[in-house]
Amino acid sequence: MSYIIKGETGDWEVVIGLEVHAQVISKAKLFSGASADFGAAPNAQVSLVDAGMPGMLPVINAHCVAQAVRTGLGLKAKINHRSVFARKNYFYADMPQGYQISQYDQPIVGEGTIILDMPDGSTRAIGVERLHLEQDAGKLIHDRHPRESFVDLNRSGVALMEIVSKPDLRSPEEAGQYLRKLRSILRYLGTCDGNMEEGSMRCDANVSVRPVGATELRTRCEIKNVNSVRFVMQAIEHEAARHVDVWESGGKIDQETRLYDSNKNETRSMRSKEMAHDYRYFPDPDLQPLEFDDAFVAKIKADLPELPDDKKARFASEFGLSAYDAGVMVAEQANADYFEKVAKISGDAKLANNWVANNLFAVLNAKGVGVAESPISADQLAKLLVLIKDDAISGRQAKDVFEIMVATSQDPDKIVEERGMKQITDTGAIDAAIDQIMAANADKVEQYRAGKVQVMSWFVGQVMKATQGQAKPAVCQELLKKKLTP
Repeated sequence: MSYIIKGETGDWEVVIGLEVHAQVISKAKLFSGASADFGAAPNAQVSLVDAGMPGMLPVINAHCVAQAVRTGLGLKAKINHRSVFARKNYFYADMPQGYQISQYDQPIVGEGTIILDMPDGSTRAIGVERLHLEQDAGKLIHDRHPRESFVDLNRSGVALMEIVSKPDLRSPEEAGQYLRKLRSILRYLGTCDGNMEEGSMRCDANVSVRPVGATELRTRCEIKNVNSVRFVMQAIEHEAARHVDVWESGGKIDQETRLYDSNKNETRSMRSKEMAHDYRYFPDPDLQPLEFDDAFVAKIKADLPELPDDKKARFASEFGLSAYDAGVMVAEQANADYFEKVAKISGDAKLANNWVANNLFAVLNAKGVGVAESPISADQLAKLLVLIKDDAISGRQAKDVFEIMVATSQDPDKIVEERGMKQITDTGAIDAAIDQIMAANADKVEQYRAGKVQVMSWFVGQVMKATQGQAKPAVCQELLKKKLTP
């Protein structure tokens, strides 16, 4: 996806790498048995390990390890059977131990790939550098008191997967696509809920620019802890433009960490960017190297679900969907499951795609809910499509029935029966209506017979009106042609 910044001295290309911190779906934290649930009262879920009390030793949560391996397999990445936990040393009030237990040069997952679907129908492979496990920090709260800050350690010790991309992204739009695709994969796998609003998925964006055609990487800045896909895209766009302005004015970009202010749409300096040696990484003496065998990985692999790319290919081949339509349907697993059920029950995948993608999604977006909260079940929508296919109701009637289903969650069969909405295909009843209309509108009949064929649509409308919209339009038109032709 071409994204070129026009500068005064030439054209510039943006180079982007993303570090995503994904909270592992687990009942307990990474190194303690404290609950990892979101939303508890402050400091209600803090063990002695999380609080950094002297003598408290961390114990690895095996479920979190399995979740990291599962994610690595979903990213088509190399699984390292031996990895090492290290201490990343820095002091901050939300880190009681004075260091973070993370992984440095020996992560649990190595290189992988995420495939992006481009607008022109092509695909682009974005490299994943690594995935490592680490513990989250607590949360500082600054808005409760004019002179004091508070610390909530509920999040301290919660398991995170840090997923680091290679600097392969070239536009804010690609960064947004990458995040949405990664979130989709994580949700399919059940390893992270991807809820950026609750902080269970956070993104650091590394941004630099270089003249178009250049191959070297220039100094980058890291935009820290951006909590929505839209804000990540906005932050990258602003930061890239800032870099171009600095370089073209003869200045120099400092490697630093910056914060994004979404209200002002600007980034501002937070601190100089630390190098790895500044953290004084060393293997954690309280934790043995993490080792597992092929059987452990094979067991997890055997339990993997059908992932978005595979499901997209199957929807295209099995249901005849276009690459675009299939991509829309598989973006969220719940949507894909809903569509597939409607398609199979109704027996018409293209009709199902049309009604799910256009009618249903429009309703859900307006209500601000997902398919799990849909007022219409997959079974009910499939029944509506069967009524359309069987000519029991017209397309126009189907839209009316759909609106009633949205409001009442009733079955379409019941709505059609109770409200007398069944389409009239009885030629006798339609014949009678046509005869009455022709008798009352002899001038229109003469106009048609004189060659003004567009009058046909008027006659069809009159018959539909006389039958309260229940006559089948195709039958009306066929009978009208016979009767109007001299």
